[in-house]
Amino acid sequence: MDAMSSTTPTPAERHHPGLKLALELGPLLIFFFANLRGPWLAETFPVLTELGGPLFIATGLFMAATVISLLVSKIVLGHLPVMPFVSGIVVLVFGSLSIWLQNDTFIKMKPTIVNTLFGAVLLGGLFFGKSLLGHVFNAAFQLDAAGWRKLTLRWGIFFLFLAFLNEAVWRGAAIWYAPDAQAADDFWVAFKVWGTMPITILFTMAQMPLILRHSVETASDKT
Repeated sequence: MDAMSSTTPTPAERHHPGLKLALELGPLLIFFFANLRGPWLAETFPVLTELGGPLFIATGLFMAATVISLLVSKIVLGHLPVMPFVSGIVVLVFGSLSIWLQNDTFIKMKPTIVNTLFGAVLLGGLFFGKSLLGHVFNAAFQLDAAGWRKLTLRWGIFFLFLAFLNEAVWRGAAIWYAPDAQAADDFWVAFKVWGTMPITILFTMAQMPLILRHSVETASDKT
């Protein structure tokens, strides 16, 4: 089943409510801990030194974890969720460029590009009268048309905010920690996991009043 085909959650999504979250957060946590333990990984698994320094080792493992996450999603849930799929494609493209050219700028700009893309798509969809967020959060809740429009607008703006924030953090860290490039990398990776994640969770929780006001009861809820 195509991820964009319906706002109704699939049976697999209802039976595995936490799986989607785990599949999305898993690769990110691997990226963080691989960067943190990069020297140990290089010493324990010398083949990883072919990828480069700690951030490049973390990028390679991040790419592998992303592919595994998408495969598990396809096998267990029966489809590829659109946002992780698009993000995964960008991870593979920009991660490969980072490792091949030994230039971490590509992987650092990945969140900027992905969030800008999502924000532009959501806001662009609203311009054409489409609340595309309903196809993404279908397994979590069911809203009326007005609710999806409002939530889509808020998330569209929030994604653009995350894009701006990522650029500000990694570029600011490069200036603040210069010439210690590793310290700048560590700060950005840590913020990507322990900064962006809490901000996103807080934003999501802040949408609950709107979600409760516009929630609708589905046929399965009545049975």
